[in-house]
Amino acid sequence: MEVNEPPISDYGQLDLSQTYTYLQYYNWKIKERIELIKGKIFKMSPAPDVVHQKISARLHILMNNYFENHSCELYYAPIDVRLPIPKKENPDTVVQPDLSVICDATELDEKGCNGVPDLIVEILSKGNSNHDLKTKFDLYEEVGLPEYWILNPWDKTIFIYSLQNGKYIGSKPYVEDDTFAQSVLFPDFSVCLGEVFKGVE
Repeated sequence: MEVNEPPISDYGQLDLSQTYTYLQYYNWKIKERIELIKGKIFKMSPAPDVVHQKISARLHILMNNYFENHSCELYYAPIDVRLPIPKKENPDTVVQPDLSVICDATELDEKGCNGVPDLIVEILSKGNSNHDLKTKFDLYEEVGLPEYWILNPWDKTIFIYSLQNGKYIGSKPYVEDDTFAQSVLFPDFSVCLGEVFKGVE
């Protein structure tokens, strides 16, 4: 994929008032992690902090133990997930979830995922939590993501939302004292909160 425009290699070269396409996004050589939501640029947090990395690594291990012999596959960031926006012709929404479970192998190509995963997990980052709590929540609901997990490292909580009649319905928050957080879409899959938040202060 190529576009006839000067190469963009730095976030500062972008005009945040402009609307961009996936084709443009694909050809950028920007070091900073960014997401493209309905054509608008959203800069992600700098490199995840130690707590974020610990939780992500532990959750990846716990989820991989379940999905390694499953028909669905687990992927972790950075992977581009191109989401189809209803009534929009251009694939101009690209997100990089912390963890994604993809059951439809036809959605996978050399560039990442072209479609809606079955489960996405986002771990909140300081200074960027509204992006996951509001912007991505609304986006994932709009595109029909079946299940969305939000992990809050500071409160040691997990929120699980499942799509019902086009709207997210949330279970009660899972807190550190709870033994397991249970998936709705995969009822035989759960994670031990003590393992996820072990050593997190």
